[in-house]
Amino acid sequence: MRKLYASFIGVVLAVLTNVVMAQAHKTQVLVLIHSDKGGTYELAKELAKGIERSGKIQAVVKLVKPSSEPKLRSLAVATVEELPNYDGIAFGSPVYFGNISTAMSEFLSKTVDLWSQHALEGIPATVFMSAGTGAGKELALQSFWNSLAVHGMILVPTGIMGNDKIDKSIPQGNTVLGTTSLASLTANERPSRGERYLAELQGMNFAKVALGLAGTRENKALDKNSSPANQDVVSIHNRLRENNIVLPKVPQPAGNYQPYVRSGNLVFINQVALKDGKIFKPGKLGVEVNEQEVKDATAITMLNVLSVLNEAVGGNLNRVRRCVQLTGIFNTKDDYSKHADLMNVASNLAVTIFGEKGKHARATFGASSLPVNSSVEIQAVFEIE
Repeated sequence: MRKLYASFIGVVLAVLTNVVMAQAHKTQVLVLIHSDKGGTYELAKELAKGIERSGKIQAVVKLVKPSSEPKLRSLAVATVEELPNYDGIAFGSPVYFGNISTAMSEFLSKTVDLWSQHALEGIPATVFMSAGTGAGKELALQSFWNSLAVHGMILVPTGIMGNDKIDKSIPQGNTVLGTTSLASLTANERPSRGERYLAELQGMNFAKVALGLAGTRENKALDKNSSPANQDVVSIHNRLRENNIVLPKVPQPAGNYQPYVRSGNLVFINQVALKDGKIFKPGKLGVEVNEQEVKDATAITMLNVLSVLNEAVGGNLNRVRRCVQLTGIFNTKDDYSKHADLMNVASNLAVTIFGEKGKHARATFGASSLPVNSSVEIQAVFEIE
């Protein structure tokens, strides 16, 4: 009798545990976008609103690459490796000549390993786009579908929902494949009220599918050995967000050279304190600038280094095995000797982002002058996969 009672209690506890775990898990949908000027992002916000309307799903909006557009700077950048962890993915992009944008195409081109491992099979997907005049929008939406169909994702179209409630006296971006916004038609606000309404409806419809399929597929996260590797990928990008670190746009070369060079598994990078196309606080320490200004310039320079590194690894900072060497060169007077204190700013930033992988060898010294009158220059060597 005692054994029977114990067995009964065990079954009850197991059921209760499963119920609690099911309640604790909240279905999560990724809204993954590339946006040039913010038009696609505006649609993404409406889609996310529709996804979350039931209160049972969390929508997460992320970019495929960092953006310098003010309204987009605070958004996190997604990694390829995290895609299988979502219960659904809504893809958004501007229309580029009847196709998806270059940035979105480049991101999807990195999903080969996901495809080979069938990691996205069975995940529902939907698409939306920001079109200029509207020409080519169906072609572009179809090109999106082609890529997602190859992955075995479950494609969720919009059909003709919402057409009866939009203003047909102005051009609208409705299609049966996904919502679009006619961004260049500025006689009316874009996205228009109708386009925003359609995007929210699309989100609501997609949420029903994602919620219905949640938990029905095996999670096949891109992790060749064990889950901690995938967690590391997320953690690096989480560290950027948690520390309010936004990588700037990659500075363009001012001469006949490249932002970085890869030789074997090593990436070599050299940057100065360039911000928004201008040198930040130019001049010599102790003459035109003070120590705090040089420290600020050092942080900006290191962010430029990391932005170039991010480009070198295709937007996947988990490919960084370690920071090998940092060399800081400072524009100082001959009698200055606190170079190490200045360079600590860059070293601390590397460790904040990469943890133990960020600890490096270092050299620091002063110079009588630096290119373009920058107060600091950083040379960096990283080992990558």
